[in-house]
Amino acid sequence: MQDTIKTIIDTLIPSAKSLAFALIILIAGLVIIRFIRKRLVRVLPKSKIDPTLQPFLLSVSDVALKIFLVLSIVAVLGIDTSSVVAVIASAGFAIGLAFQGSLANFAGGILLLIVKPFKVGDFIESEGFSGTVRGIKILYTELQTIDNKVIFIPNGKISNASITNFSANETRRLDLKFSVSYESDIDKVRSILMDIVLKHPYSLSDPEPFVRLSEHADSALIFTVRVWALSENYWALNFDLIETVKKRFDENGISIPHPQLDVHMEHH
Repeated sequence: MQDTIKTIIDTLIPSAKSLAFALIILIAGLVIIRFIRKRLVRVLPKSKIDPTLQPFLLSVSDVALKIFLVLSIVAVLGIDTSSVVAVIASAGFAIGLAFQGSLANFAGGILLLIVKPFKVGDFIESEGFSGTVRGIKILYTELQTIDNKVIFIPNGKISNASITNFSANETRRLDLKFSVSYESDIDKVRSILMDIVLKHPYSLSDPEPFVRLSEHADSALIFTVRVWALSENYWALNFDLIETVKKRFDENGISIPHPQLDVHMEHH
């Protein structure tokens, strides 16, 4: 009986030691991984690595370190790591089918980093969403919307979708239309619009601004204004021009037809 107990103890003690050692490695490994991640978060922005590539590298390194930790624990427990790798390899096809969406997203992320249709900080529109790119992660691309929401778009989808990059070029053209009554002096209207555009600090003189009467609508004359601006000034210029035009039209007695009034008159 004593021999049996001694045999059991002799068997359990090494296993208990292995489990305790594996637990220590797990806790220490997670602490080290967390430390490395925090260090990378601080160091990467200061490095020469492309900012677009940095979130992806952070995601990949995090996954790689955790896989290495798991293999280390398996080795400590006395399980042959080569056999584990062989099992994973033999089950690769089944795993690929089960995670084909994730694999497509991973491949999509690689494709986005190679082709570079956008970079971190660009304002884009894709898959019905628009926002500023915060990062291309291992599976998802993060967008921050104008109203401060965060949207996660799978890399597999965005890499196969149409992408509008509003930040790709340094300048953008702003197109606006203004309607005035048929009684208005078209030369005066054109002069006022051109004066507003030329005096605004965000409007560029090259290419030259365009202001012309472009349409004889049913109840109004339509003027088209085209002016170029730096991409970061696009929306500020847009709203400034709309507000300023209304004020200058009022000051000069130029009436803007009211759509609802026209519809009411047509019914009579």
